[in-house]
Amino acid sequence: QVIAINGKFPGPTINVTTNENLVVNVRNKLDEGLLLHWSGIQQRRVSWQDGLAGTNCPIPPKWNWTYEFQVKDQIGSFFYFPSLHFQRASGGFGSFVVNPRSVIPVPFSTPHGDITITIGRTYRLRVSNVGISTSLNFRIQGHNLVLAESEGSYTVQQNYTSLDIHVGQSYSFLVTMDQNASSDYYIVASARIVNETIWRRVTGVGILHYTNSKGKATGHLPPGPQDEFDKTFSMNQARSIRWNVSASGARPNPQGSFKYGSINVTEVYVLRNMPPVKINGKRRTTLSGISFVNPSTPIRLADKHKVKGVYKLDFPKRPLTGPPRRETSIINGTYRGFMEVILQNNDTKMQSYHMSGYAFFAVGMDYGEWTENSRGTYNKWDGIARSTIQVYPGAWSAILISLDNPGAWNLRTENLDSWYLGQETYVRVVNPDENNKTEFGAPANVLYCGALSKLQKPQKISSSATRSIEFTKVSMVVMALVMMLLL
Repeated sequence: QVIAINGKFPGPTINVTTNENLVVNVRNKLDEGLLLHWSGIQQRRVSWQDGLAGTNCPIPPKWNWTYEFQVKDQIGSFFYFPSLHFQRASGGFGSFVVNPRSVIPVPFSTPHGDITITIGRTYRLRVSNVGISTSLNFRIQGHNLVLAESEGSYTVQQNYTSLDIHVGQSYSFLVTMDQNASSDYYIVASARIVNETIWRRVTGVGILHYTNSKGKATGHLPPGPQDEFDKTFSMNQARSIRWNVSASGARPNPQGSFKYGSINVTEVYVLRNMPPVKINGKRRTTLSGISFVNPSTPIRLADKHKVKGVYKLDFPKRPLTGPPRRETSIINGTYRGFMEVILQNNDTKMQSYHMSGYAFFAVGMDYGEWTENSRGTYNKWDGIARSTIQVYPGAWSAILISLDNPGAWNLRTENLDSWYLGQETYVRVVNPDENNKTEFGAPANVLYCGALSKLQKPQKISSSATRSIEFTKVSMVVMALVMMLLL
């Protein structure tokens, strides 16, 4: 069984333009609660729409709920997925593309369409790793991949014969059809840096077909990196990805006009993950010695109704030295502060981390334990701004975050089993002069649960609820998504 959307697996691509308002009506036909998360969409001023257990109450079975948000000042390649339990492993995901406004130039010639491949033309391919645990190496037989964009940031355009794409990451490539079309060509995604034998044998294969192709693809699949465990090759490749500081993103001003390297850091957190441990006899994962327990009442909803004891603002700035514990412990972020986060992976498995609500700056990564001297290796000029970063086993990655978006924002591993077992936290950012100008209040259709369950009213659903997907020409995109199980 898989989770399908409107009868499709994967779900439909959501195509919008910068600054458009999006309305997504979700009808839950599963037999369990459901939330949709919009990976990489920053949800400016509306963490109520982020679709995670710490921000929203689940949509009950046979209910519908409408997400409403603006794709404010963003462009790029993203995806959406169901965020509760292990639902993502069953599907329910799809692409989310934010196109630039026509008045904003893009740093490359407009690619041709993405259906019929014609020799000599250049196409834009958007690739996301929506998996749950495994890094992938992506390649196309006989073709170069020109990296153009990653998670909303234009990159310095470089040629790659293959690229490692870690769990939760998204890229878009420019691919020129410059071969002689003597046959079709293989498109390959194979496992990288993974110890489990079964996953090493799993390879995804597609076919690139020219209009004048003379035959089917034959022979061996194009090889990836020579050593599938070569983490140094992969890290050096990651370091080579640079921000295109002269290109305009969602705004007319160049991306590089935000001089992140000259901003004073106001708070530093070192987050360390370890191999799974037993806490009270149960297998758990941790960040800095804390295994996160999702609140029964969403964080900002508890704030709004002054519910006490839902969470603690005591997440440690350095890893705890005592025995690990289970807590709903979150980071107290300073509004308009500039936070440095070091992600230290002391596990033997590859990790990748996602931060909701922001595009952070990926400024450094290396092997060993991070120290303050490691800052001397940071890229303070053209580190890519993105929402998901890989952390290699026995290594660290450093990110910088401008906390200009009030709300409660999830910081988590993208490895689904570790996320489920507690390897996450939230960053709560509140404007002390709160007056709804920097953060919108709870939406009128907010769902209640936990300590506020008594406030929830029954929902009546019309039998004529639409299952179609509609696009309008005004600054509003209306979609109806129906989640169900298909055999």
